[in-house]
Amino acid sequence: MRNVSTHSGRGLSAVLQKNPDDVVITFAKRTAMGRNRKGQLKDVPVDEMMQALFKATFETTKLDPAKLEDICVGTCHPPSPMYSSRAAALASGVPQDVPISTVNRLCSSGLMAIRNIAHAIQSGEISMGMAVGVENMTLNPRPTPTIAESVDKYPKAHDCIQPMGWTSEMVAQTYKISRQKQDEYALISHTRATKAMSNGIFSEEILPIEIRGTVISVDDTVRPGVTMEMLSGLKPVFQDWGEAATTAGNASGIGDGAALCILTTRERAEKEGMEIIGKWVGSAVVGVEPRYMGIGPIAAIPKVLTQVGLTKDDIDVYEINEAFASQFAYCVEELGISMDKINPNGGAIAVTHPLGMTGVRQVVTGLAELRRKDKRLLCTSMCVGSGMGAAGIFVNEARPLLEAKL
Repeated sequence: MRNVSTHSGRGLSAVLQKNPDDVVITFAKRTAMGRNRKGQLKDVPVDEMMQALFKATFETTKLDPAKLEDICVGTCHPPSPMYSSRAAALASGVPQDVPISTVNRLCSSGLMAIRNIAHAIQSGEISMGMAVGVENMTLNPRPTPTIAESVDKYPKAHDCIQPMGWTSEMVAQTYKISRQKQDEYALISHTRATKAMSNGIFSEEILPIEIRGTVISVDDTVRPGVTMEMLSGLKPVFQDWGEAATTAGNASGIGDGAALCILTTRERAEKEGMEIIGKWVGSAVVGVEPRYMGIGPIAAIPKVLTQVGLTKDDIDVYEINEAFASQFAYCVEELGISMDKINPNGGAIAVTHPLGMTGVRQVVTGLAELRRKDKRLLCTSMCVGSGMGAAGIFVNEARPLLEAKL
């Protein structure tokens, strides 16, 4: 099996080793997120959102955008995303000779953007690039896929285009994930996110942006005061499918937002005096039965751990996307990972899931948490629409916050 990682060595010591050709992260931030249809970003198209985030990034880092050699944007549903992304870059001061691309692997699109830039650096094609994840699900909701009748007659092809809510109910029904269990996991997410919000935890990962004269710097997606009684009282959203256990309280929110990472080689970062906050180690993508799309992390996480020679116990923090409590609960229990390590500040059920943004947002959130705890290893993972899963491994190299403030 090919080891798709920053360096050819495998195992914990090799992962933590520092080499000149390592792919490192020098900046990782996100915008505040907005609620679907009612939130602070509901009227802000992805190009305007990216323009604001790019400008804020260059102002904060003092990075000359001419030093970027490529940009990759993970996004799913905006029309003409390539044109929008290129326009946003040019409007924010990125020179015309800096190229840009977009990638769409649904919920993993942001992670794929990081992967694409990391691989370009690793191959020697570039030495610095920017990975972006963005989505406005208010303006650009999931379109209804259509396929030819000759394709649709194949059961798995038919299943792979079904609504995500249907796959949630299929997982719950097949793997016996009760409504009560789903609500219990959802409550953990809501409770943790509320606590993180009240303690100002998210402010450490949010880069304020200015949109039309208004500074946006706080998520409006977290719902304080959620109780088990409230969750158990919610009506199912998909009453015609499976056990009808998925609700607005135990599924990920639909929202809007953007995030980015700047990546380069360790050698270049050190030469130019850039702070290194993390290291990209490797990634893995898998396919699973489309009907049970949500189980993707069960296959993706062991695959990436094997590729880089780590065990699940080596990881300090897991950011596993909570698309639905049904699939999240099943993944957590099948993987045998303690919830003490998973989504310590809540996940998508509480904070929302802008599709293209999530893969980058998880890295931003995870690295910030490792820095607070002075821990080392992060694994991010998500299920992916149509029946896939993805995972990535990262190392925290940022100085602890108290040390950084001295």
